[in-house]
Amino acid sequence: MSIVRISELSQHVGAVVSVPGWVVTTRSSGKIAFCVMRDGTGNLQTVFPKNEVVEGAWERFATLTQEACITVTGTVREDARAPGGYELTASDVVVTAPSVDYPISPKEHGTAFLFEHRHLWLRSKKQVAIARVRHEIEQAIHDFYYARGFIRVDTPILTGSIGEQAGELFATEYFDLGQAYLAQTGQLYGEAAAAAHGKIYTFGPTFRAEKSKTRRHLTEFWMIEPEVAFNDSNANMQLQEDFVSYLVERALERRKEELKELERDLAPLEKVTGPFPRITYSEAIATLQAQGSDIQWGTDLGADDETALAKAYDKPLFVMNYPKEVKAFYMKENPDDPRTVLNNDCLAPEGYGEIIGGSEREGDYDKLLQRIKDQGLDPASYGWYLDLRKYGGFVHSGFGLGLERTVAWICGIPHIREAIAFPRQIHRLYP
Repeated sequence: MSIVRISELSQHVGAVVSVPGWVVTTRSSGKIAFCVMRDGTGNLQTVFPKNEVVEGAWERFATLTQEACITVTGTVREDARAPGGYELTASDVVVTAPSVDYPISPKEHGTAFLFEHRHLWLRSKKQVAIARVRHEIEQAIHDFYYARGFIRVDTPILTGSIGEQAGELFATEYFDLGQAYLAQTGQLYGEAAAAAHGKIYTFGPTFRAEKSKTRRHLTEFWMIEPEVAFNDSNANMQLQEDFVSYLVERALERRKEELKELERDLAPLEKVTGPFPRITYSEAIATLQAQGSDIQWGTDLGADDETALAKAYDKPLFVMNYPKEVKAFYMKENPDDPRTVLNNDCLAPEGYGEIIGGSEREGDYDKLLQRIKDQGLDPASYGWYLDLRKYGGFVHSGFGLGLERTVAWICGIPHIREAIAFPRQIHRLYP
């Protein structure tokens, strides 16, 4: 007897097969019974005619409970009304493993309860849909950069050099070498790799010890960070625009069913094509002040500010040239306004905020060294990084795209924590 996955049933119409999986729901009318089961590749309705099943199968069906692991044997039928377009007329069912008192019932549960049972909640239809959209986006990321001649470089998770704010680090003792930190970014190492390969990207976990409880923040998340030799700030934004447009297009092309399952309004996503609007930080401040905000020039934009700016546009918005004092030390000073740097944030529409932060990198050795000192960092830890300006310094730029924020936006889910299988937040380390 062939063991067949649900996704493969189209190849076995009319044949008798065995399908393993888990029980979703059951119902019975006395003479005929139904079981919807899943196996990770799809859902399948199985039909049990009481007078046609083998001895004992009807009694075994009566014992089935939600999430019991079973193997159903029967004949594959084509049925346009059935989930996936195919149905199994069952002759037998074997209970591989029972499921007693499964905690997540069809009734409504609170979010706290669901995250305490995240290991089980992952099985639900909407969580499966989110995971499949995320998977598609991850594959699209690799395809995008591979097609454009980028090299993937894996950078350290443990590092002695920080990339962002010193107060946002997870630290640990590293043998006899003092403190090491969980990486906030792979960027600094990516810059070194760009001098070797020209165009690279990193894709890995990053960590921020921010005591934030917002719907946009995790303490552990995945980031995609390209770094490109000889790309200035404008070329950097063009790459971001092409990249984001491609990811959205790919999700719409290949994961429309999952987006429908999530009840995602596709119309806003269908508008995500270049060019994206661009405004300067100074223009952003003026706009916010005109809307009644008391924000002052020199203050970093908060989540509410980003939302207020982005809602005027139906595409992602670039905000450029922030004050240097609120941005990282490695960003290039703006020659037209030394108060600012040649950077940008890319804000997603629909209230999802910043999904990308990028900049042209400071190429002047002395300016970079001074910025490192100004931020209270130890220049000795950055000797290798300063060498990149000392030995064949070059114009280069890059950015980081937060995967979970991007997935949350494309899926239309309200909180970033559902965009990763096991989220880490300041109040959550279980499961």
